[in-house]
Amino acid sequence: MGDRYAELVNSPVGSFIAPKVGLPQPVKLERYKPGQSVVAGKVLTGGAPGGRLGDAITRALASFNAETVGVDAGSEPSPNGDGRYKALVFDATGITDSTQLIELWRFFHPTIRRVAKSGRVVVLGTPPELTGSAREATAQRALEGFVRAVGKEVRKGAAAQTVYVAPGGEDQIESTLRFLLSPKSAYVSGQIVRIGAGVAEAGTIDWGMPLAGKVALVTGASRGIGAAIAKVLARDGAHVVGLDVPPLAEDLEKLMSKLGGSSIVGDITAADAPKSIADKLEAAHGGVDVVVHNAGVTKDKTLGRMDEDKWSVLMNINLSSEERINDELLARKLIRENGRIVCVSSISGVAGNAGQTNYSTSKAGIIGMVQSTAPELAEHKVTINAVAPGFIETQMTAAMPIGTREAGRRMNSMLQGGLPVDVAETIAWFAGPGSTGVTGNVVRVCGQSLLGA
Repeated sequence: MGDRYAELVNSPVGSFIAPKVGLPQPVKLERYKPGQSVVAGKVLTGGAPGGRLGDAITRALASFNAETVGVDAGSEPSPNGDGRYKALVFDATGITDSTQLIELWRFFHPTIRRVAKSGRVVVLGTPPELTGSAREATAQRALEGFVRAVGKEVRKGAAAQTVYVAPGGEDQIESTLRFLLSPKSAYVSGQIVRIGAGVAEAGTIDWGMPLAGKVALVTGASRGIGAAIAKVLARDGAHVVGLDVPPLAEDLEKLMSKLGGSSIVGDITAADAPKSIADKLEAAHGGVDVVVHNAGVTKDKTLGRMDEDKWSVLMNINLSSEERINDELLARKLIRENGRIVCVSSISGVAGNAGQTNYSTSKAGIIGMVQSTAPELAEHKVTINAVAPGFIETQMTAAMPIGTREAGRRMNSMLQGGLPVDVAETIAWFAGPGSTGVTGNVVRVCGQSLLGA
């Protein structure tokens, strides 16, 4: 089902009436098309005095031929410049005291209203826990509130993100900037990304086909978001091994045949599932490079009316099975060096949802698994991250009552629902070989939903 409201208010008649009566007008988001440049427009860069990321930002932008305009650290951009900027990128690592937060105002005050449609704002800082003093930690933590407020002000399909770069992670920012500045991040806004020194050497990367020669396992791959993930990973060069349950075997086989991938049909909750999956990956491919845990179900009931089966079955599918599969693959060293585990959580795991105590618990558990196991997996030279989708246009959301569906679509800064490809593009960024410094992250694909943090 399409977004008929958005079509109506953006029609010739609707676009005339909507602003006069105060109706929200969702902007059609720019999404990635194969072969297009990372950033189609000027990128204005600046920073606070004493920042440490200026050279790294310059190198990253040069690597994808961005048209950059630089402002000297501590200087104010001209408020009378002509034209618009597709992106504003600011190095805030030099801010070591709350009084220096004025540097944000100096850079953004004259430029924020010149951000183009579907533009980008990225503020890079130092993880507060890795700063040299309490005052610096305070100032760096303040960046999150600034960026989230900016994300709610820029509108026009634009997005704003905070990127914390740990000391030693300066050379790991390219993959993240490529994603956050591009149309691939169309429905990601108000998020916090943490970049470290990296778990392995990324080597030479073909950014057009970053997953060429890689094997990617995607669970729940036959339909919806899972199918979109499989398609995007295949587009990026991966051999996709799709996994789904027997009733969906025909759909799975058709998709994998189209993508040049292969299939595993089975129940991930079966006692022998982890060993069976590992055996098949080892026999056919000698291992795996990317594991995407997408399979999941909902079994909604209020807690007082929920029976034990609805709780236990869901928890087994959504969370416990993922732990067991990870354990088996790691124990047998089948996830190759610079490998990736990417999990699909949910905004329900962040904010909770009435009638979904089981689902919210399982999705919060995924967040806990990502954050708690990231240091351990780094020793295996493997990263683990999660996406947390908000309202995504799928068959499930199309079946919602119209009031609930419309509220889900409008209660975010983009004023619309996301698409399965938005989740898939975020997973592809996590899965890419250049994201070796990105681990332990949970990024919401929610258009900066008004629910949760």
